[in-house]
Amino acid sequence: MPLISISLRTGTTPEYRRLVSEALHESMVDVLEIPRDDQFHVFHEVPDDNFVMQPVVFGIPRSRRTLFIQLYFNERGAEQKAELFRAIVANLRLRAGVPEEDVMLMAVETARENWWAAGRVVDPATGYDQRMTGVPGRADGDGDSGR
Repeated sequence: MPLISISLRTGTTPEYRRLVSEALHESMVDVLEIPRDDQFHVFHEVPDDNFVMQPVVFGIPRSRRTLFIQLYFNERGAEQKAELFRAIVANLRLRAGVPEEDVMLMAVETARENWWAAGRVVDPATGYDQRMTGVPGRADGDGDSGR
């Protein structure tokens, strides 16, 4: 049950937020292989006075459209997170027109036992949702990933 928190300046349209959400979810489904119905995105529209950031960060100009995106999920390997970050940047550009310099990503990892949701079927041996593929210990999974 990944959770995504997106902070952005006030003034975006519902359509823009929908496109951002779709880009993020597509990336999570493709890379982390989460179930398609496992989508929890919270948008925080912040007034200019409360969105403090330098106009040039690490030598790269950032615009008023910069998104701060926090991804909450259980532990993943460094390669899978790098692949996820690449997919998110590409999908945000393709679907919502967000340039990569306006994307700030952070993964917050937590132990599987720290998540709960009614209706979720978790295999107690692995801690993963039983609908997920590629999970260690699953007969239908390749066992090589921590999805």
